[in-house]
Amino acid sequence: MNIDIIKEKLQQALVLDECIVRGESGSFQVIVVGDVFCGLSRVKKQQIIYAPLTEDIASNAIHALTIKALTPDEWQKQKHFI
Repeated sequence: MNIDIIKEKLQQALVLDECIVRGESGSFQVIVVGDVFCGLSRVKKQQIIYAPLTEDIASNAIHALTIKALTPDEWQKQKHFI
């Protein structure tokens, strides 16, 4: 699995302002920003990200995934620390 494929899957499935994917060898970090996350719990945000990647996680192409799912306001406050 490579970062470009993960990024493409997330961008096709969700309307995102930002999509940053880092990692290799099945271990990845995803930072996504969009209005789709407004008003949602942390768990619900993660479920939204897992959905388009379910097959890759099940096949173990992705075996570790760290997620930061932020609203645009949260991103403005945190982007300098990430």
